[in-house]
Amino acid sequence: MAHYDLVIIGTGSGNSLLDPRFAGLRVALVERGVFGGTCLNVGCIPTKMFVHAADLAAVPSTSSRLGVDTTLDGVRWTDVRDRIFGRIDPIAAGGREYRQQHPDNANVTVYLGSARFTGPRALTVTPNDGSPVEELTADRVVLAAGGRAVVPDIPGLTEVDFHTSDTVMRLDELPRSMVILGGGFVAAEFAHVFSAFGVAVTVVNRSDRLLRAEDRDVSLRFTELARERWDVRLERKAVRVERAGAGVRLHLEGPGGAESVEADSLLVATGRVPNSDQLDVAAGGIEVAPSGHVLVDQYQRTTAEGVWALGDISSPYELKHVANHEARVVQHNLLHPDEPIASDHRFVPHAVFTSPQIASVGVTEQEAEERGLRWVSATQAYGGIAYGWAMEDTTGFAKVIADPDTGLLLGAHIIGPQAPTVIQPLIQAMSFGLDARSMARGQYWIHPGMPEVVENALLNLPLS
Repeated sequence: MAHYDLVIIGTGSGNSLLDPRFAGLRVALVERGVFGGTCLNVGCIPTKMFVHAADLAAVPSTSSRLGVDTTLDGVRWTDVRDRIFGRIDPIAAGGREYRQQHPDNANVTVYLGSARFTGPRALTVTPNDGSPVEELTADRVVLAAGGRAVVPDIPGLTEVDFHTSDTVMRLDELPRSMVILGGGFVAAEFAHVFSAFGVAVTVVNRSDRLLRAEDRDVSLRFTELARERWDVRLERKAVRVERAGAGVRLHLEGPGGAESVEADSLLVATGRVPNSDQLDVAAGGIEVAPSGHVLVDQYQRTTAEGVWALGDISSPYELKHVANHEARVVQHNLLHPDEPIASDHRFVPHAVFTSPQIASVGVTEQEAEERGLRWVSATQAYGGIAYGWAMEDTTGFAKVIADPDTGLLLGAHIIGPQAPTVIQPLIQAMSFGLDARSMARGQYWIHPGMPEVVENALLNLPLS
């Protein structure tokens, strides 16, 4: 049995914990999957690289209204795919090699295998290569093992070929048609990618609109636009899956009764779950929420002495920028246990890189209503600013929600071109307590620029 000062499970944001300040500790780093975690290998980075290519492929569908006639000669799928993973795979391999072989990591032992708790800060690791199981103990443990795609219990699903976000980006060739099961951000992003590349996309969702977690106005607008691009089936329950020639047939139940949809390929995008169940965390005295997320306090400490957690395994946000923030908190608290710092989850933004793009921070209108907050809201259409005229954008808008007395922002929601970039000043204002009046009139706004959609939304607020 090997004993370590520190065991880190997961090599996404968990891998970033180790810097020269840990050189005096004996450290074990455990990874069951691909080195580098979800974001690098199957999440944020490759998906956005695909999205950028899809944005370029979609240009001909909108350019003619500007008087520019462009055509799409074709999409070389394997070239797109290989450019992306030709960059990502060496980074993952290089990260593993650095931890295993570089002299800077002489104090680090890398275990490629599956860890499970057997007691307080006691684990077994089953190596991926079939080597004998190894037993580890540690003074301190960090859980950064992330999450995985949900595979719903639908009769027949396991008997057909289907994809999740983990596998769909490595297809050998583009299918002619694809059914996407789900209506969240993963479904919305891949629907954009594959439809822009010429795939006939059908989106099947259980609720009455797509991106239901977004602000109501944003969700409704996106659903309206999605129906113009894709075959969108709402309020449908998938009851059975079967083979249909070389493809799949999905049987559905909805308001109109039974129906079915066929396609060459099926993408299951029904959410993600934390990997806590795969670690048998209960044996380590670690409690989890009903969602499966490991419970942590403000310092990222779990309910077990000497065990911390960060990222998707414990965070309901399941966002890389949140995992990175929490990693910095855990890193400090490991190094300075007598001077702990707390994570700041007050204003966590997120974005959906679909078409049109979406970005959000703070409360939605429906959340403000549910909490009984005093609030006012205002919107500004992209079509009402000069740069919106340049783009001929008729669908995008920015929405801000604020306290009517103080003018402090409670939330912001944007759907439209470059939404994740345009929203950043609002995130900054919320983070540093800048009220809407001061933000709108206390600085220059470049004219004509896209951020004017934010300026005007702020000026439209009916503050006391």
